[in-house]
Amino acid sequence: WLLHHDNEPAHTLLLVRDFLAKNNTLMMPQPPYSPHLAPCDFFLFPKLKRTMKGRRYASLDEIKAASEEELKKIKKNDFLKCFEDWKNRWHKCIISHGDY
Repeated sequence: WLLHHDNEPAHTLLLVRDFLAKNNTLMMPQPPYSPHLAPCDFFLFPKLKRTMKGRRYASLDEIKAASEEELKKIKKNDFLKCFEDWKNRWHKCIISHGDY
């Protein structure tokens, strides 16, 4: 397994690193706070914001229902393209030695 997550302090705790090591899970290194390298930040959240922006919600449950509805509308090919874009972004980061 190869795990990708950000450098959030909770993700880099010794306890987490020990667990990943015991389970033969390698972590992909990531520059700190790089939203353009995180699929949720460059793909998912903007997609949700575009469709939900400007609407008023009466409750938290209404927000949850609306976001779930929007998430279900995302097609498989959109996710596939997202992960291809992610690979390209990582490649650019790697060849520039993190200076992107």
